[in-house]
Amino acid sequence: MRPTPPPKTYRVKSFGCQMNVYDGDRMAELLAEQGLSPASEGTDADLVVLNTCH
Repeated sequence: MRPTPPPKTYRVKSFGCQMNVYDGDRMAELLAEQGLSPASEGTDADLVVLNTCH
């Protein structure tokens, strides 16, 4: 089995209150610091984060 290449693009989708929006923005910042780029609108992302309330 071949190793999976690390993700290059991401998309963070937040559902719920304004705190979820803030948390999603923070997650996006951390992903960018790790060298990932946000996926362009209408394109597939290598990594998708669904941020919801518990």
